Amino acid sequence: MIFMRKLLAILFCTAVLGFSQDYKLEPITSAPADLPAAYAALVPAQGYRVVGSSGPWVEIWFRKSIPTGAKPTDPAITLPIAQGTFLGILRFPSKGADRRGQTIKPGVYTMRYSDFPVDGAHQGVAPQRDFALLTPIANDADPAAMPDFEKLVNMSKTSGTNHPCVFSLEPPAGNTFPQITKEGDGDKDTVLNVKVGDLPIAIIVAGQAGA
Repeated sequence: MIFMRKLLAILFCTAVLGFSQDYKLEPITSAPADLPAAYAALVPAQGYRVVGSSGPWVEIWFRKSIPTGAKPTDPAITLPIAQGTFLGILRFPSKGADRRGQTIKPGVYTMRYSDFPVDGAHQGVAPQRDFALLTPIANDADPAAMPDFEKLVNMSKTSGTNHPCVFSLEPPAGNTFPQITKEGDGDKDTVLNVKVGDLPIAIIVAGQAGA
């Protein structure tokens, strides 16, 4: 009986460690190779690499300055950013995953802002409506474009499903930048907190909604 209890305790701890992987933050000093000139002009060399136990997970370069507007009137929209705004560049060195748990191929992607609509298909996805949608950079030639919701969703359907590749955005939990924090049940979600110009912004880089 004692042996079984010890074995169960070991298995439980192993499961918890696998479920709640620890990530660390590393600086990047150069932008992705062969970045198109239109994007290279907007993206700094300095970026952020999120590293897990198996190696680099994701790399992110936010644009030098994210255009903002008036404070949203909807309390569920937490960031003053217009639909379709280019936010930055994201790179998966190897196979990745988004907030829905969809597999994402290795490569370089643009990140654009969107807020999901208030309808039955999206209720309960997150307490806020702010998201970054990913598009392979080869399919997104103009950083100045402002695709509407439907167009951006179609651009972002890159995982072989009917859903776009999405990452949750939110205001940072604190005032220390840059940093990695944890949130969600059991601290299952890993959050990158940064300040882009005057705009504090956080993106959940690892963790599946509803998992």
